[in-house]
Amino acid sequence: MSLDVSIALDHDASMTTQRYHLYIERVDPAKNMARYYAIEIGQTMFGEACLIRRWGRIGKRGQEKQHVFEREEEAVRLFLDLVKQKRARGYRPKTALRCLQS
Repeated sequence: MSLDVSIALDHDASMTTQRYHLYIERVDPAKNMARYYAIEIGQTMFGEACLIRRWGRIGKRGQEKQHVFEREEEAVRLFLDLVKQKRARGYRPKTALRCLQS
């Protein structure tokens, strides 16, 4: 199935079926830095778009913040802006090599 195709679901055809979920890390042993940032878009129990951010030191619980939107497009816009900001600060996806070394 193509990721570009939306499938109408019985419960709510207005929400997209494409998943917005990203986990990135920023690791610098020289600075004792080991941070993670996770972001995803889901739905509240009332059907509103909800962007959830989690961040902190790798291996720790960290913090969480939720943003609720009336329209999914607003959540997607914030998702893309936050990803752009984090990439500019040096966050990168966890590579398979680092997964195996952990």
